[in-house]
Amino acid sequence: MRHDHYRPASYTRLRAGLDKRGAPLAWLQRIVGPPLALDGVDLPYAIPNIREEHVTVDPGVPTGPWRSVGASQNAFVIESFIDELAYAAKSDPFTFRQKLLRKAPRHRAVLELAAEKAGWTTLLPQGRYRGIAAYHSFGSYVAQVAEVSIKPAGAISVHRVVCAIDCGVAVNPDLIAAQMEGAIAFGLSAALKGEITIEHGRVVQANFKDYPILTCPEMPQVEVHIIARQDEPGGVGEPGVPPIAPAVANAVFAATGRRIRRLPLRSPEHGNS
Repeated sequence: MRHDHYRPASYTRLRAGLDKRGAPLAWLQRIVGPPLALDGVDLPYAIPNIREEHVTVDPGVPTGPWRSVGASQNAFVIESFIDELAYAAKSDPFTFRQKLLRKAPRHRAVLELAAEKAGWTTLLPQGRYRGIAAYHSFGSYVAQVAEVSIKPAGAISVHRVVCAIDCGVAVNPDLIAAQMEGAIAFGLSAALKGEITIEHGRVVQANFKDYPILTCPEMPQVEVHIIARQDEPGGVGEPGVPPIAPAVANAVFAATGRRIRRLPLRSPEHGNS
């Protein structure tokens, strides 16, 4: 735990402009971090003016490839900010994305399927809230809807995740579903708990006592829906990770009205907004 290569840290600054109807006019994204944190950026939305800047910074910490690599962090940034723009435009987060994906049919298809299967427009039980996110990585398109609640002490509970994937031709549907389930468990564990901190030049965490992972009772119900296509196959081992953190963060905003802009996710009451 204290002698490893770690998931790279990164910092992103975003700016955007909306017209009078709430449609995005411009997007500026500046990412700072080591090289592994600068890849996996995918912005499929129809925004006329996009500027993306990468600034390489070596923090002096050994880094290595983490499941879905930079796509995990950059999906969190992009899909959280798109949600913020939807709120600023006074638009439903699903509808806002759907309109902006008019030139990205495969991306739009998984978004629509996940929303449909999750019952996006239906009422939830009291205390439950939904968030949505979609991302393209490793040749596949994945959308997820997370259903969460906030415990009285402020802890985030994830009850249900509905996942839609387009990975081209589905060679082994059971394996695809298993990979999505595992990716969601892995991504949730990191999104809600995983944190490595460094003090006085050394890693603080030593074992699962201070680096906890998701437990079986904390695992949500997961549904996986596969879009049948005959396109060349994409990946399934990594694309299920990137959407889960922003889907949960967006659900937390729906529950609390406050944004979480850091990983791991903690309720806004704990000062992580």
